[in-house]
Amino acid sequence: MDEDHLSEPGSPVGESGATPGNAEQSPYEKQLASLRTYLASVPYECETVEEMEGYLANIIDKLCAVAEARLWHLLAGWNELLAAWLRLRYPMKKETRAKLLTYYYEVSLIPGLPLYVVSDSINMFSHLVSNNRGHAQFRYVDAKDLQLDWKPLWRVLRKDIWPWKRLSDLSSIYHLAVDALQLGQNKSNLFLYLAECSKYYYPSTEIPEMLETFIPLVTKDTILAMVPVLTSFLPMRNVHTYSPALFSIFESFNSHIIDARMIGFAGELAEEHVAGLAGDAGEQGMRWRDVGVWTQEQWTFLIGKCLGNMNLPMGSPKGVHNTAALADAMGDRNSTHIKKAINIGHSFAKLIVYSMAVDGPVRPDTTKSQETNKSPHASTTTSNGFLAGSKGLDSLSKIITSAETFFHPSNSGVWTLNLANFLHRLTTEFCKRWKEEQESKCKTPITQRLTPEIRRSFVITLRTPALLSLFAKDPISMGMAQAALRTMALLEPNLIMPQLLERAYSGLEVVNETHRTTAVLSMLSTVALPLVSSRIWRGGQKHLVPLLDLCLPGIDLNDPTKTICATMFICAAIQHIKVGDLSIHAVSGSFADEGAAMDVDSGDSHLPLGHDGDATSGLPVYSKEEERALTRDSTAGFADWLVSLFRRVFALYENLPEEGGKRNTTGGKQEESVLKSIKNTLDVVCLHLSDPLFELVLKVVYDYATTNAKSNAVRAFGQLVACLARVKPEETLDKFLPFCTRQILEELKHGASSERTNSSHAASPSDTTLHWNMTILRGCLGYGGPALIKHKDDILNLVETLVEKTKSERGFSSAGRLLTRVLHTLSGVYPLNCRFVNLDEWNSEDFNQNHDLHWGRMYHPSDIKTEWHVPNEEEITFILQILDRISEPLSTRLSALLENTPSWDNVARNDFCRFLYALRAIWAGLPTLIQEMPEKTPDPCMKDGECIPELIPTALPVKAGFVLTDPQDARYQSVLKHRKKYGQLVHAAAVALQGNGESEDQVDAIVGVSKAIEVYLLEYAVTQSSYVSLAKNYHMAKEANRSWPRQKENSRLVFLKRAQVYHTARLSLHGMNRRRTEFDVLLCNDLIDLSLSPYTRLRRYGQSVLNTVCSHFKLARTSVYQPILKALVRGSDPDRMKGALYVLSNKGIASLARSEQSLLGSTFTALLECQHQEKPSVQKLVATVHHDLLKLCVDEGSLQSAKSYNISENLLNTLHRLRGDFSQFSTASNLVERAQAFATVRSDVEDAYYEQMITSVVEIAKRPATHWRYLQMAIRCLISVLRRDIPPQPAVGQLLAEVTTKSHPATRSLAQRGMSKILALVKVRSFSSTIEQAWLQEWKNPLAYDVPIPDAEVFVEGLRKPFVQNGEIVDDGQVYVDKLNTGFISWSPSVRGYRIATEDAPLSSAWEQGSRPALSAIDSVLRDDSYFQSLISLWSQEAESKKAELDLRPDNVVYVKSLAKTFEQAYLGQMIPNIAPLLSDADRFKQRAGAEFLAGLLRGSKHWPLSAKKHLEDWFIGQLSVIFAHIRPDTIRFWEDFFKTVLEGIDPKRNQALVDWLLVLPFEFNTDSAFTSIKALTLFSTLADSMGFRMSAISGQYINTLLDNADTNYAEIRSHLATVLKLLVSSEWNPWYPNVSAFLSACQSKFDPLGLRRVVRLHSSSFFLPPHIRNAPHLHRIEEFVDKLPIWKTERFAPPRVAQSQYDKVSLTLLTWIWTEGHSPNASSIFPYVLPILPEILRMTELSDNPDLQMYSSAVLFVISAVTPPQEFIAKVADALICTIKTSSSWKIRLNGLPVLMVFFYKNLISFTEESASNLTDVVVECLGDENVEVREMAAKILSGLLRCSQRQSIIPLRHRFVADVRRHKLPRRQEAGYADSLRALHSAILGICALVESFPYSVEPWMPPLTEVLAPHASDPPPISTTIRKCASEFKKTHQDTWHEDQQAFDEDQSQALSNMLIGTSYYAFNSL
Repeated sequence: MDEDHLSEPGSPVGESGATPGNAEQSPYEKQLASLRTYLASVPYECETVEEMEGYLANIIDKLCAVAEARLWHLLAGWNELLAAWLRLRYPMKKETRAKLLTYYYEVSLIPGLPLYVVSDSINMFSHLVSNNRGHAQFRYVDAKDLQLDWKPLWRVLRKDIWPWKRLSDLSSIYHLAVDALQLGQNKSNLFLYLAECSKYYYPSTEIPEMLETFIPLVTKDTILAMVPVLTSFLPMRNVHTYSPALFSIFESFNSHIIDARMIGFAGELAEEHVAGLAGDAGEQGMRWRDVGVWTQEQWTFLIGKCLGNMNLPMGSPKGVHNTAALADAMGDRNSTHIKKAINIGHSFAKLIVYSMAVDGPVRPDTTKSQETNKSPHASTTTSNGFLAGSKGLDSLSKIITSAETFFHPSNSGVWTLNLANFLHRLTTEFCKRWKEEQESKCKTPITQRLTPEIRRSFVITLRTPALLSLFAKDPISMGMAQAALRTMALLEPNLIMPQLLERAYSGLEVVNETHRTTAVLSMLSTVALPLVSSRIWRGGQKHLVPLLDLCLPGIDLNDPTKTICATMFICAAIQHIKVGDLSIHAVSGSFADEGAAMDVDSGDSHLPLGHDGDATSGLPVYSKEEERALTRDSTAGFADWLVSLFRRVFALYENLPEEGGKRNTTGGKQEESVLKSIKNTLDVVCLHLSDPLFELVLKVVYDYATTNAKSNAVRAFGQLVACLARVKPEETLDKFLPFCTRQILEELKHGASSERTNSSHAASPSDTTLHWNMTILRGCLGYGGPALIKHKDDILNLVETLVEKTKSERGFSSAGRLLTRVLHTLSGVYPLNCRFVNLDEWNSEDFNQNHDLHWGRMYHPSDIKTEWHVPNEEEITFILQILDRISEPLSTRLSALLENTPSWDNVARNDFCRFLYALRAIWAGLPTLIQEMPEKTPDPCMKDGECIPELIPTALPVKAGFVLTDPQDARYQSVLKHRKKYGQLVHAAAVALQGNGESEDQVDAIVGVSKAIEVYLLEYAVTQSSYVSLAKNYHMAKEANRSWPRQKENSRLVFLKRAQVYHTARLSLHGMNRRRTEFDVLLCNDLIDLSLSPYTRLRRYGQSVLNTVCSHFKLARTSVYQPILKALVRGSDPDRMKGALYVLSNKGIASLARSEQSLLGSTFTALLECQHQEKPSVQKLVATVHHDLLKLCVDEGSLQSAKSYNISENLLNTLHRLRGDFSQFSTASNLVERAQAFATVRSDVEDAYYEQMITSVVEIAKRPATHWRYLQMAIRCLISVLRRDIPPQPAVGQLLAEVTTKSHPATRSLAQRGMSKILALVKVRSFSSTIEQAWLQEWKNPLAYDVPIPDAEVFVEGLRKPFVQNGEIVDDGQVYVDKLNTGFISWSPSVRGYRIATEDAPLSSAWEQGSRPALSAIDSVLRDDSYFQSLISLWSQEAESKKAELDLRPDNVVYVKSLAKTFEQAYLGQMIPNIAPLLSDADRFKQRAGAEFLAGLLRGSKHWPLSAKKHLEDWFIGQLSVIFAHIRPDTIRFWEDFFKTVLEGIDPKRNQALVDWLLVLPFEFNTDSAFTSIKALTLFSTLADSMGFRMSAISGQYINTLLDNADTNYAEIRSHLATVLKLLVSSEWNPWYPNVSAFLSACQSKFDPLGLRRVVRLHSSSFFLPPHIRNAPHLHRIEEFVDKLPIWKTERFAPPRVAQSQYDKVSLTLLTWIWTEGHSPNASSIFPYVLPILPEILRMTELSDNPDLQMYSSAVLFVISAVTPPQEFIAKVADALICTIKTSSSWKIRLNGLPVLMVFFYKNLISFTEESASNLTDVVVECLGDENVEVREMAAKILSGLLRCSQRQSIIPLRHRFVADVRRHKLPRRQEAGYADSLRALHSAILGICALVESFPYSVEPWMPPLTEVLAPHASDPPPISTTIRKCASEFKKTHQDTWHEDQQAFDEDQSQALSNMLIGTSYYAFNSL
């Protein structure tokens, strides 16, 4: 468990500081033990556990009060405080944590809660539940201690998965569903994340009820939403009850979303249940089966899916093929917003690693292959065993082998990152599991654990691809490969490190391959620990100094990347060693003391190779004593290396660009990065120097410093000196201070820094020496407070002189930084000794003589001894002396200057700037000198009655190492007096300078005042950003040395960083929730004035400081709004308006408005009143701020009245139980009652402000002078703030209705959306009995009732009724079932049905009374006779878009639909006369307007009384012939949308007449006009798409009709015909089960429970008999075509009429259909139809006379290979392709078929049977002898890949065969008759041999070298033999270049010469060029 991760607010369950013997401790005791290591790491006494429990009790008490009073806007502050409490690592009882989890779980599920509150609550839940929720060992609470109810979560989630469109569409348009975090999350994603975190606490007994709830909701339309629901909710216990069902669903759909979810879920299951029944789940766990917890069938399927989703173009010449993503795009739009970033590579790695065990026979040659340089899987004999006896590892080896070539940098692509990530995750997960299983508490049975043999085989399997990826082209992939190599080096160093060292030396010695050098340096920094630590690998220490020498040339300013990599390596290596010469000491110490950091496999006779050196690496093998002697001798080179290093750094400094710019930086970002890396490296190097070498370095640096003064390296050299001062501050200061003081005084004496300047500028060359010595001195004074005391008089005098004499900005700023550094050194609390061992060990004589034994030393947290600097009395006295001698006089002089600011000249301004700089520099260096006392009075801006003071979060007053904490101390009062005087001076300066009117001359002074205010308000303790930065740095350092997440041991430096972070965490608590004094308020007001300055520079800096101040003083935000809004009034200066708008654009400040209606309303009103300012930049800014405010602050939940929230009984009980846990602590009296009373009053006040806001915005919108842009802003505002807990306001409804006839299209569209939302809210409020129902979409239409389904067969037949018999709508009491989200797998117990409204009780009579005024206001506008005429006229206007096809505008349709639903037939008489002429108008825009009106009317009339509905329908049916006749190619798009809108989601019985009309449309496929048929097909496809499974009643006859006309002459008709075929076939796939239990039983017992292999259910006596017949119902039609196609092929016309041939037309139709099906969600169902026609499709690829046919047939073949088929079809498809290739007489068919066959083989690699693979090998070998050279070459290429991935047993027989063929065939003379046959036969054999060589691209097998002597004699033969041989040799050279130092040993001299001849022909030169 990662309990050290301080950035995660969670108390540790495991113990980071306990000794291994404490394994029996309780969790609470472990937490206490862990806490002790933290408390011991800081140099001051901390709070007791009891004190911290008191703080926790207070926090929990306030959390409970906030919840009970429903004051949700206060919850975030207390959440932040709880997270801060958790950061301090104090233990929390498991019971308390469980109750807190219940608290946040229940709070997040309260209906209508603002999104930011929901997000914050879920975030707190996830932190409390675990710091890594992926594994049981990381959870803080066990399942037995907490149980949660999943039903409330599903209840709130369901309405977000399928939101009501009339509300959700609007929310998406206005981006209102985005919270302040801007994470792109919506509520459905948040709730699914909560379910994933909670499912461990859902009882497994709830699984049946979950399945009963979820499975019926799985349909073809909802599958993309329900699979995430299933995987998120289902507990990972009793998995056997639902896993077969999930696998059936997984197999049946072609979807990338489903694949990703299921692969991720499978990975989690494999990890969770790695221990099987012995794990935490016990008998509820998953049993170990064939491969891990999976059956062989499941494993094969999972691996195939994972491999397919890696997107590797294996075997494909045309790139990556995957149709799943396109299938998802065609799915349900509501489901695609459910998003989760799933790392498939990580899940795949988990799946493989946690399924490994010895579960099969061991492959006989495993050990042998590991002991040689062979490929680890190069078995050349038949074997039924598995690699290391593990089926999982064997599957991995096949995958890696098949993808091996894609790891090479020359073969990079989009897949490179996926592969590198896969490698990295594999090694990480393996190492984690390996280390977990070494622990005594591991529950995994011994028989299921990883073995040393598995470990070695695993490393060897991944070694080659990792070494190839080492030089990847992109840095991310390269970094992942290096991480994988590091992990493997920790697992098996003897197998990895020699390989890396060989590449390191070659890479560093090569000067012309920069990328290679950079990669090697980066790699060395990654494996630095195993390199230097003999505990991990004995054999690397002696290489350290040579490698350090070789990396020095990498420090080159001209190559920043290489420099950074070089310094990274130096830093990574040196941090684990002591840099000292051991060659001068005699050898002592013993290896027996070393221990073993890594595992040693006892009892195994097979020792790891190269334990004392790797026999295959080429490195010499030494004994332990020899290794150590060599290491000690090599340390003699440290001195020379150090001198070279510093001289190299000096040379780099001398070549730096000149310092300059606003921030006086050195060059650009690259140079700054280089300097930072060098500084970090020198810091580490100096820390670990021995005393003699430190003296050497100090002398070298001192000599350079005293003889040089480089203007371009001033800052950099100061950093270098600081590195020395950090190690030995006293020696460094003694060395440099006298010289630097003399130089500084001398320079000042001669006029240095005497030119007065107030702003940044380039330094004067004459001041270089001054700045050089000042920065050296600043470096010397940065560490070691006691060392400064020795020279305090000199330092004080020097500082006084610098403050007085430095007058240029560069000079006085340097003096100020020097002063800050001195004070920080004196007053700060910081660690001193950061070396890799404790100080007592470092100073011991034994360590100094034998420190090589300690290189790479790792510590346990309890073993760390930390030395801190804590200010002593002398240092405090020195600080007070500085305040008295420097701060006091400066304050006096500044006060005198402020008395006469109007008469300032340049001298006065300069004095003010430099004195103020020095004064603020003093306080910038004293952030922890005194501890602020808590304010006893509330914030001055907090008025009585506006809040309850106890509910405002305050800082936790924990101890944090402040110097002065007692207010009674005279020193405390003295410092406080100085600080107050400083603050008063700054305020006076702000008032004086702004009171005189800002001028250009005073800008620098005012900027100085802003910075001084920032120091006063913010330089206290530490900022949150500083803490986060330190925590990230610590986390990176910790992970750099870890091999697995729960590793306790780490380097000492890491634990020092941890201690520093812990100290900073305590300090950061004092910077949170600070309370302002009255004086602080004055300074904040000064900042507000500065933020509105007309000068951009002042304004920007003031805004920056104000934003930061508001984040620390949360209540300061309330005082910002009024002056900011005041700056927006009419007559304000444009620049002041800009300043105000930029302040409002800050999210931290603006977010206050989302919880304060008064601020929200006044802000919106102020923004809408800004149209008086004509400046374009201001107007643009107003629009941006308004948009951002809507997005950030307006959430319907935040507007809702607190009285409307309903708190569950479970939450109330949790609150009571939480308080009971801390009953011993006193709490505020009557807090809950006062909070509830305050909440009631606040709710009423907020409602009043809401009404006022609506009134103001409506008034502005109605003004005639309001610009259209501001009218749009007002409408957006009004729409956004509509609420469902109160009726809509009449004024809003009337305004929006009037605006719907405005001429501006965008404004009109906005108003229409607003009208639709208002009318939707009226419906919601009227149909909901409670506000909770309104939020959860659980309202009920009076016409609706739940239709029970006692007999599903009868119910389904009733749903199909419109397609079985004709009829009309009659009021016979029948029920209409409109939307069906159930019934694909099984049926819900009931569905929602509707009755027809009666004449005497229309639906409009149900509208609530509260909403009727708004409806009346709307009606008053709509009743105008000209309204609809004007509206239709506006809709009919030509749009700006010039698209060839017009779309139906959804906004218009929804608007009319809303009107029709709400007002029913009231306006029908006005609409029909205006619509009718448009339907037949020649103007397409008018036609579209008519279609939009009519679509909305028809949809809105669903619940009209029968007479009105019949009147409308009769009129519509009469218009259908007119509509159909006037459909043209440019209008068919929106008419298609029209019919889809009318039919979709509606019971077809409601549209019986329309359905009948569509069903009788004639399909005229062979008319002269293709468009006539296209119209009919388009409309019919709309019907088929909308009706879904209802079409299955008549689908068969239409499928036959379509297939009968497959020979249509028109390509456009073929496309539509294929679409209709897909829809009809899809409608027939409905594997209905009577209930979920029947489905689950079928999944357990049946092979094909979802009927994937069939398309329709056969009529049988038992309707719900699970499908078992494999014959597709329409297969006979395909077989008819298969029989006829050969005949038609003989009858094909000659070009150019070939496209009109029957063969071509039918083929293209079938191909188009297969292509369409292949990209559909149920693509797998196409295989029964594809199989018979597959040979013919392959034959079509040779028909070059029809390019379309050739293109489609080739594309379809690759699509077929890309789709994962059902398991039993894999062999059949392969056999069909093989048979076709074998029997075909055309070489083109063989050429086109071989790649397809190979792609199919790669995509289904794991599923391929041995027989199919053997057949494939046979056909490929046969094709080697083809007469066509292209076929031969293609066959050779495929053979190499085939042998690499499979059929290893065929290598030796094939080798003998090919060698014999080469020797048997001799080339005759070219003129002889048999020349061509002999050439072909010889070329065939040569290709076969080359394929054997290329089948192992990165290894040299024992049988391979002799083949060079077979090939070399033919290197000069005629082409294509010679070209084949040379290409083979060239490829061999490329793939073996990195390992040639090892591979060449496999060749004798003759074979090497033969290889050289193969490459360059017969030549004198050898192959040594490799």
